[in-house]
Amino acid sequence: MMFGAVVVGIGTAGWVRIRDILSSLPGSSAEKFTVQGFVSRRTLDSQQGVSQIPMKEALSREDIDVAFICTENASHEDGVKTFLQAGKHVCVEYPMTLNYKAAVELWNLAQEKGVILHEEHIELFSEDFKWLKTEVKGKTLLEGTLHFTGGVLKPGFGFLSFSGIARLTWLVELFGELSVTAATMEQDLGTNYSKMTAKMLTADKKPLTWIEERAPGLPRAKNINFRFESGQLIEIPPTPRGAVGLFMQDLIHFSSKLMGQISPDDLQKEKIRVLHCLELAEKIQQLCQR
Repeated sequence: MMFGAVVVGIGTAGWVRIRDILSSLPGSSAEKFTVQGFVSRRTLDSQQGVSQIPMKEALSREDIDVAFICTENASHEDGVKTFLQAGKHVCVEYPMTLNYKAAVELWNLAQEKGVILHEEHIELFSEDFKWLKTEVKGKTLLEGTLHFTGGVLKPGFGFLSFSGIARLTWLVELFGELSVTAATMEQDLGTNYSKMTAKMLTADKKPLTWIEERAPGLPRAKNINFRFESGQLIEIPPTPRGAVGLFMQDLIHFSSKLMGQISPDDLQKEKIRVLHCLELAEKIQQLCQR
């Protein structure tokens, strides 16, 4: 069975999605996709040999089964909802929404329509995360900090706890369910500086601090300090790039869901994690905006 796909939004992610579908990993389930077109608010020439089609056509065509939503974060929710209502499977770049309640409604809609809703999390396929997960396994955490720095985001990415949900997802994947105890935001609109600090607890009441700091020219980096009963992790060593690209790994994961190759238990665990992270992000935003 083949799945006809449309890519919505032609930024970096949309361009990579088209590239990966056109040259999918031989022998992988990603070979089941064919690109039927792309949708953009702008009028564009064909991209990598793929033609632009109107949104109405993307929703109604019977040879389009799947939509890849690659627009800015603020418009993810509308895009996902529109395609789910049309009975299409959806893969959306994280975060799928900028509030928790809307995400729950989208999952319910996908279930009602009998289609797959998948939120991309390429950060979980990265070599540095795989290394970290192996290092953390079996260790008892005493306390930890994950401090991310990066440049300024364009408008439409949402509050820092949503735009940075990849880091929050790391912490949940490494240490399990978390609860937010406090969160603060420092901002200087004149210099475009922003720093969000969230204090959280693990289920065992061990403290975790997550910091997202952004300013013009700030290098993109993840700084860690995890203290365990058996020692300390203070840096992620440089890791070689994986043989298979991150978006391709995500494409294979998504197509495996469409092919029914992922167990209902694993699908449910992933859904719980995605919704938990969105709920934490919303709580952090609320505390910062008080």
